Formats: sequence, C-alpha cells, structure tokens
Amino acid sequence: MTQENRHLIRPYGDTTGDGMVQVSFTLPIKHSKVADGAALQLANKMGMEPAMVVHSKPMGDDFTFFVVYGQVNHLVDTDKVQVVERDFPLLTPKEANAVIKETLRRPMVVVGACIGTDAHTVGIDAILNIKGFAGEKGLEYYKEIEVVNLGAQVSVPSLVEAAVTRRADAVLVSQVVTQRDAHLLNTREMSAAFREAYPAGERPLLVAGGPRFDESMTTELGVDRIFGRGTTPAEVASYLVHRTTSKEPAA
Repeated sequence: MTQENRHLIRPYGDTTGDGMVQVSFTLPIKHSKVADGAALQLANKMGMEPAMVVHSKPMGDDFTFFVVYGQVNHLVDTDKVQVVERDFPLLTPKEANAVIKETLRRPMVVVGACIGTDAHTVGIDAILNIKGFAGEKGLEYYKEIEVVNLGAQVSVPSLVEAAVTRRADAVLVSQVVTQRDAHLLNTREMSAAFREAYPAGERPLLVAGGPRFDESMTTELGVDRIFGRGTTPAEVASYLVHRTTSKEPAA
C-alpha cells in the first residue's frame, strides 16, 4: 500500500491485506452436510472465495447456525465513509451543571422512556440512572438535571403527556426491539405526536437511541439527534446542555 492510497484498506485475517473475513448467519435447514454446503454456496455468492465452514450447530430441528471464514477481494475507501461526528464539546458533570445553572437558571428537565412494546430498559437506564455506564454516572447524578424515567412499554400519548406536564426540555427514547423496523415506526409516531402537541419551535428536544439506529436518519425520523451503541451518559448530557442552552431551535 503506497502513501498515496492509504485511504484504501482491505480486511485483515492472518496477514496484512489478505482479505480474510468471518461471518455468522442462520439458515432454515436441518443440520447436515447439505446444510454446510448451502452455507458455502451462500458465502461464495456473497463474494467470499475460497471459504470454509468453521462452525455449524443445529438451532432446533429445522435451523442451523454457521460461522464461515473466507477471503474477499473488496477494498474500502475511508475517504468516502460518511458518519455523524460529535459537533459539541464533551463536558464533565461539573461543567455541565455550571452551564445549566448560568444559562437556564433552573434545572433542565429530561423525560426518558422505552416506547411501544419495548421492555428493554438497559439502554435508557444506562443513560439516566445514577449508576450509569462505562464508568460514567448517569444523568440522575447531575445536580442541575431533573430526570423523569418513565420506564418500559410507555405509549406515545403517555410520553407526550408527561413531557407537557413536567415541562420537559428534552425527551429521550430508547428502542432495542427492531423486528419489522419497530424502532423506526415507533420513533416516527413519537415525533409526529410531539409536532402535533406543541406549537412550532416550542417542543422539547427529541433524542432517540439504540443499537440498530442509523445516526444519519435524524431528519427522516423527525428527531433532533440519534445516538447509537456505545453512547455514554456524558455524551448525551453534553449534547443536551449544548442544545438547550444555545439559541439553536429544535428541528
């Protein structure tokens, strides 16, 4: 790889640039040699050649789980990768509290919930609960943030009502269940309900988070920010402070 094209990269397995990758998937077929052959055929059609089944295991009577290892010839151009970079300063809890106290002159109110049928509170709790995530304390730890954690399986009307009643500055929604794009449907329903309930420019910030969200879909989903997997409480708190204490209106 020359200095000029270091932005072009290839997968690495045993040696640099060998193009080796490992993928896992399940096929609706009984565990057998035929099943292994089907997995190899799929791998070949995916561009993996040569490929080998390094692991296969029955998943019930009529399904088989596979791990396949093989070579691909594709290059990745990092100059063409598009991501959502952090565009706000990362604050410590002390710094965040100071900014809120100086600018809002009252506690920032944050309402959080898992909406729809989603009962997985691990994500919203990691951000809101004082125990936090990844060594960082959650928003309940911040003296100048008032947290209202509604928990799981909260209906959109109930979320809107809570936001109106508590005069929320921001609403955080966590979605883990993604079957049939439930996270997208729920988020669109939520954003539409808030647009209907609030006059233009007066609704709270709407933030969605979860492992399967595409962070570039904020406009499409009608929210102000999307946070993906690995997001820490400090990142969320810093964003909320940045947006609620600036003159930038909610989208």
